[in-house]
Amino acid sequence: MDSRLCRYGVISAGLYYSTSSSAVPSVPNSLFSSLKSNIGNSPISCFSTQPDCDTNTALSDSQERYNSTENLSGYASCNSSLESSTYFHQSSPSVDCRRESLLVHSDGTSYIEDANSSHEIVYTSQELGTALMAPDGANEVTNTPQTNGQQYRASSKDCQGSSMCQPQTTFVTNCRQSTEAARVEKRLTAIEDLSLQRIPPGNLKQLLIACAKTLSENNIDKFNMLIAKARVAVSIYGEPIQRLGAYMMEGLVARKEASGSNIYRSLHCQEPEGKDLLTYMHTLYEICPYLKFGYMAANGAIAEACRTEDRIHIIDFQIAQGTQWVTLLQALAARPGGAPYVRITGIDDPVSKYARGGGLEAVERRLMALSEQFGIPVEFHGMPVFAADITRDMLDVKPGEALAVNFPLQLHHTPDESVDVNNPRDGILRMVRSLSPKVITLVEQESNTNTAPFLPRFIETLEYYLAMFESIDETMPRHRRERINVEQHCLARDIVNVIACEGKERVERHELFGKWKSRLTMAGFRPYPLSSYVNSVMRGLLKCYSKHYTLVEKDGAMLLGWKDRNLISASAWCCDG
Repeated sequence: MDSRLCRYGVISAGLYYSTSSSAVPSVPNSLFSSLKSNIGNSPISCFSTQPDCDTNTALSDSQERYNSTENLSGYASCNSSLESSTYFHQSSPSVDCRRESLLVHSDGTSYIEDANSSHEIVYTSQELGTALMAPDGANEVTNTPQTNGQQYRASSKDCQGSSMCQPQTTFVTNCRQSTEAARVEKRLTAIEDLSLQRIPPGNLKQLLIACAKTLSENNIDKFNMLIAKARVAVSIYGEPIQRLGAYMMEGLVARKEASGSNIYRSLHCQEPEGKDLLTYMHTLYEICPYLKFGYMAANGAIAEACRTEDRIHIIDFQIAQGTQWVTLLQALAARPGGAPYVRITGIDDPVSKYARGGGLEAVERRLMALSEQFGIPVEFHGMPVFAADITRDMLDVKPGEALAVNFPLQLHHTPDESVDVNNPRDGILRMVRSLSPKVITLVEQESNTNTAPFLPRFIETLEYYLAMFESIDETMPRHRRERINVEQHCLARDIVNVIACEGKERVERHELFGKWKSRLTMAGFRPYPLSSYVNSVMRGLLKCYSKHYTLVEKDGAMLLGWKDRNLISASAWCCDG
């Protein structure tokens, strides 16, 4: 989730919801149209027969019933932490285990809870055992195991006492041991294949992880088998895991086809109208407290650090629509000693520019209106430059100003040493430190996707966004078009980028607060205490949303979460010494 809103298209190679029943809602055609020109001859192609999304209406009662009874029945809750899952860490089954008791466990629940109660599983297991344990040679197939055993025992008796037979016996024994080892390996592989095929529909989360695991191992045949199973289980109208699964599956297919970068770039092609994008942004702002939390924490720290200053210069590394500064300007205008002079330098980003329908002039007009409304002098300077390209001279810091620097869900877009040897991420922090700011504020997603290998990164993204999708469910019904728009245009594009892209193309590179703390400390900063007043106000605000939101303080930062998963961190910093 980002303060900028993104366009997302869904392509047919990743999403196909057709089944034998016509009650299943089709995927909107407009989700696919933006990708056609950029994919070219790629195996990933666009749907041409799906109805346009503008003609879609809320699901009928029968459709809802179908989703809940046919697609969704038995879907288990997937909120448990990855650490509790033993799906990919289970011990290998014993070579001589009974086929009737093959169990594959995930989160403590067996995939095949009672093999004896399922004739299909028993029959399949018996066939597997018969095929795998049979002798390899063509001539041996006609003999029964008993006959082979009798013949071998007879031949052993004939050779007893004969020194000529001993080398031959050793050779035969070694050959049999080698053959048995090969059979064991084949048997274990077949058991794993069977267990993957038998993942029940109620565990879509583990099915998605299995897809990612086979892709990470470059096992394309198995990946295609599993992804086909996932296609019929996901739905942008369904449970949170189904909706998230639709976008994560899309990222997996794009990664397999090595088209992730093309897809990510193509998502710019057919953005919604700017006014619609602003609407989605406002909807996200209202239905979830994440942006409000970040804005309130940062504004509280700035107000506290500059409470006695007459001239304040705020450098905002992602000004967006300027929404963050409404409440701060109002609070500064009400100071007992009079309003200070406020200068705001706003650094732009392309998505916000599109949403505004123009440059930073719209932000300036808004801030000037607030200046007049609240009776506070405000000066604005817009900088249509990417954050990584900002230099000290561009910022025009003047003597006598109390400098505040704001990084709102932005710094993770700047490459670090794992992408660029010049390490622009730490370079920005060092440049800001050279300005001797009074305070800097950092709001970031509490997720570890920067340098993690593909499979752990996929699982981390799944856990993170599942919590976010669940929180959206709490405040907006699933059939509402607004919810679908928010998820598609605000979240899905980032999800695809994390999963499908690598190198410089992967711009969504989140880090946990502990890592940000290390970076800021090395750059010459120390924690600045956040306002206890803001903390109490935020706790009251969260009660208006859901009891499942959590707010904890850790190492000088505030962490906003959903249930047992932290999602957003907010912290403030000042120069050390």
